[in-house]
Amino acid sequence: MKILKHLFDSNLAWAASIKKEDPEFFTRLSKQQDPEYLWIGCSDSRVPANQITNLQPGEVFVHRNIANVVVHTDLNCLSVIQFAVEVLKVKHIIICGHYGCGGIKAALENQEHGLIDNWLRHVRDVIRFNAEQFDGLEHDKKLDLLCELNVKEQVTNVCNTTIVQNAWKQGKELSVHGWIYSIENGILKDLETCVTSRDA
Repeated sequence: MKILKHLFDSNLAWAASIKKEDPEFFTRLSKQQDPEYLWIGCSDSRVPANQITNLQPGEVFVHRNIANVVVHTDLNCLSVIQFAVEVLKVKHIIICGHYGCGGIKAALENQEHGLIDNWLRHVRDVIRFNAEQFDGLEHDKKLDLLCELNVKEQVTNVCNTTIVQNAWKQGKELSVHGWIYSIENGILKDLETCVTSRDA
C-alpha cells in the first residue's frame, strides 16, 4: 500500500518550521477561524488562494471548483457562501479566475469532454450572452476574454444569491469582488466589478 510518506515527511518539516518561527501559531489557529475573506476560485493546483494573497492559514475561507463557477443549484457552493456570510461574517467575497484556465479552454472548444460538459454549460452560456465581443478575436484573445467575462458573470451570480441579498437587506457590510490571476507572472488583477449593498 502506498502511503505517500514523502508528503507526511514534508508536513512534519513544515509544522516544525512554523513552530520554530512562532511557537504559539497552532495554538492560536486551533482556537477559531476569523477570516474577512471568502475566496471562490478555480480548482487549478497553480492558484492557491493563501499563497498568492500572502495570507496566513485562518485568514481566508476557500471554495474551489472547475472554472470558479457559482451556480444557484450548487448546494456545496451555496453552503460555503452561507457559512462564510452568516457564521464567519466575512466582509468580502472574492471570485478569482485565472488566465489559461483549462475549464474555460474546454468550454471554448467544439468537442465533447464527458461529464464536465454539464458543468461547463454555465461557461458556454457566458459565451452566448456575450457573443458579439468574441467576433474577430484570435483564439488566445477569446480565451483571455472568456476568463474575465466568466468572473464577472459569477460576481453577478453571487450577488443574486438569497444569502447575499439577505445580508444586504440586513445592512451587513459585504462586498463582492471580481479578480483574475496570471499564472505567467503571479499577479492579481482587479476586474473592477466590486459590488456592495450600496450598489445592489
